[in-house]
Amino acid sequence: MSVEEHPFPPFLPPETRVLMLGTFPPKPNRWSMEFFYPNKINDMWRVMGLIFYGDKNRFWDAEQGKFLLPDIKQFLTEQHIGMWDTAARVRRLRDNASDKFLEIVETIDLDHFFDLQPSICAIVTTGEKASSVIAGKAGVEIPKIGVPADCDYHGHRFKFYRMPSTSRAYPLALVKKAEAYRAMFVDLGYAL
Repeated sequence: MSVEEHPFPPFLPPETRVLMLGTFPPKPNRWSMEFFYPNKINDMWRVMGLIFYGDKNRFWDAEQGKFLLPDIKQFLTEQHIGMWDTAARVRRLRDNASDKFLEIVETIDLDHFFDLQPSICAIVTTGEKASSVIAGKAGVEIPKIGVPADCDYHGHRFKFYRMPSTSRAYPLALVKKAEAYRAMFVDLGYAL
């Protein structure tokens, strides 16, 4: 079984405050853009549109059938939100993106991220597998959804949030997902 390298570089705007981490991107045939949460049926960018703009389609180009990548990058930069994943290399045990069928071969190097962006004050994971990776590195239990754990990782203090998966396979309505993420951003001092 072949090992896949992460296809995207980390996205770390200047003075990144929040680092959002999924597990690993789906296969390229599922992408609508070359960036994080690229599957057009994933709700991440709809959640962000609802929270920050009151419009679930703020980052969606219906005519082209894809997300508006320049708008997403500008938004993330303005809000000091970084993106990457908890797995740098994986094996797919089945021909899909389900965390259940991903074997993580190499995890994120958190020290590297904190060295690049010491301003990171929160790590947000989207889903169970991503949460288990960060909990293991930080030496804490996986927190309840939306309830942060205070962590100290090699002298770097941060809040660790486990949030609902934005995959459509996760059985929670878009509005409920947005409410959970909104509460987290408000807790982190975002004016929403």
